[in-house]
Amino acid sequence: MTAGTPASAASPSPPPSPSFSGPAAAVGIRLLDAPVNRRDDSRAHKYIVDHVHPGTTVKRRIVVENVSEIERKIAVYAAAAEVDRTGFVFAPDRTPNELSSWITVDHDEVELEPDDESVLTVTIVVPEKASAGERYAVIWAEVSTTDGANVRNVGRAGIRVYLSVGPGGEPPSGFEVTGLAGDRDGDGAPVVTAEVRNTGRRALDLAGQLRLTDGPGGLSVGPVRAEADTLALGATTTVRVQLDPRLPDGPWNARLDLASGWTRRTATGSVSFSGHPATAATRADHSGLVLTGGLVASTAVLLLFAGFAFRRRGRASPAVTA
Repeated sequence: MTAGTPASAASPSPPPSPSFSGPAAAVGIRLLDAPVNRRDDSRAHKYIVDHVHPGTTVKRRIVVENVSEIERKIAVYAAAAEVDRTGFVFAPDRTPNELSSWITVDHDEVELEPDDESVLTVTIVVPEKASAGERYAVIWAEVSTTDGANVRNVGRAGIRVYLSVGPGGEPPSGFEVTGLAGDRDGDGAPVVTAEVRNTGRRALDLAGQLRLTDGPGGLSVGPVRAEADTLALGATTTVRVQLDPRLPDGPWNARLDLASGWTRRTATGSVSFSGHPATAATRADHSGLVLTGGLVASTAVLLLFAGFAFRRRGRASPAVTA
């Protein structure tokens, strides 16, 4: 299957031109193409996500960028990854696996001036006798330096690959959300939690939004960013959304919208932050809001209450990402 629709430069993943501490990590990579039949799948605009038959050749264009202040040689290659109970796991260095052995990049090294970029083509050739199943890898862009003590420093950024292989149509993706509840953590900050179980046959990358309405005095909060690690087949995870400590106990009406690509679920219920659990209702929603995941390094949510502005901020990105 060939690429067709250009992916928005504003919404790749990892974030466009990520810059990390230290000169060795000054490299960026992003996906430029998404297949036409996945134009409504937000994950396909961030990662290489597809389902193909054995014998298929897949091509995608990527952009590699030097975001440092000096000229750099950037190595570009595929390496192994897996999805387990902890999430999407990168293999060390250039460790290969079956999928990475199918992947080539038209240039395995590019030399770029500061702030320069290069468009490369990734080709995945699936063997005719490939067995059915989903496989994982990463397309890495890597730079390295040697300091005065001859210590080699390496920094890299990557694009994940989720490739399902098999006859017929794509295996279904699905998940269920249960146990929507409110509580306070050890520091007194209110937290909304929900349990999510992967009920489908593909790994999931969950992202979405939490809204609280009909709180004390008619107050509302949100939307607030909600995310979870990559969820393996049959695995369960807890989605946690932390809010401002000054938020009153409630009760509140909560709505948690989660999506992985074009698969969406909504959980609703009444929550309070005094330690009492809530019940939740879930439903599938295959039309409406398209959510994007993995792109926001910080989130701010404003609530006007008794003259205060409540704000929530996210975590910084690590030095190695995909």
